Amino acid sequence: MGYRVAVVGATGNVGREMMTILEELNFPVDEIHAIASRKSKGVEVSFGDRTLKCQDLEQFDFSTVDVVLMSAGGTVSKEWSEKIGKAGPIVIDNSSVFRMDKDVPLIVPEVNPDAVKDIRKNIVANPNCSTAQLVVALKPLHDAAKIKRVVVSTYQSVSGAGKEGMDELWNQTKAIYGLGDAKPKKFPKQIAFNVIPFIGAFNEDGYTDEEAKMWNEVHKMMDPEIKLTVTCVRVPVFVGHSEAVTVEFDRPISVDEARAILREAPGVLVVDKHEHDGYITPVDAAGEHAVYVSRIRKDHTVENGLSFWVVSDNLRKGAALNAVQIAQLLDETGTLKSSSGFRSITV
Repeated sequence: MGYRVAVVGATGNVGREMMTILEELNFPVDEIHAIASRKSKGVEVSFGDRTLKCQDLEQFDFSTVDVVLMSAGGTVSKEWSEKIGKAGPIVIDNSSVFRMDKDVPLIVPEVNPDAVKDIRKNIVANPNCSTAQLVVALKPLHDAAKIKRVVVSTYQSVSGAGKEGMDELWNQTKAIYGLGDAKPKKFPKQIAFNVIPFIGAFNEDGYTDEEAKMWNEVHKMMDPEIKLTVTCVRVPVFVGHSEAVTVEFDRPISVDEARAILREAPGVLVVDKHEHDGYITPVDAAGEHAVYVSRIRKDHTVENGLSFWVVSDNLRKGAALNAVQIAQLLDETGTLKSSSGFRSITV
């Protein structure tokens, strides 16, 4: 027997990807419901070879499902996630609302699966898209040689800002070629043929909340002693976040040792050769499940330093894939109970 599943925000980029990945990973689904706002009621979405019509969030009875994948934005999550959790199902929330809540586990299954044992509000939080791929690469290295400090510069695709972000890049590109109106609407500056060193909102210290999310989430999931500084940059790429990462360890670690550790790490694929096909770009990673690590090399400016390049599909490992993997983890640990009362094992 499988589970009764609801996807909230089913018409968005991540919601549609959740539906796709549930089917791709053969998650045991008995019933599935596509949920959206009232204005999207009746809109059709795909689940495998089936077509589902979206149901109204405000009218849906969440006591009839076992697990809810929530990807409708922070405002909706703040209003609905706790109410849904109290109705019975476990909510896997993709927004930032509950990530730092001490009563809500923040989970990347390859990094801190044991956190699933401490669910108090029937809510599990999905991390920020840039954090998810970063910790998948950092955790196996931290286990081998304790990390002291990390410096990260992100190159984040427009899909991280939703469909509106993707539309803006597409429309601005067409407008510039056609001498049309390229005035920014979603982003603070032109994104086509440009990069924007700003994502989110400014904090008092000059960092953005997107940057703060990354170090707060790394501290919660991995180790609060790791020093981390981040610069988040939006780039004119449709799908796939990239990160230039420099790490300082408490002991020497060679390039070959790091490469060997990462090759054995869950969720990581190492593509690292000194040739043109020896590294991964966002185009290569789009549609894939892995976190790719390339260009591993010594950082000669510190005693025990390495630099490397990390790329992943932000709609997948950065959001939808990680959420479904959390659902698999809940299933495999017996935390999630199916409607029949029997646990279904995911292979």
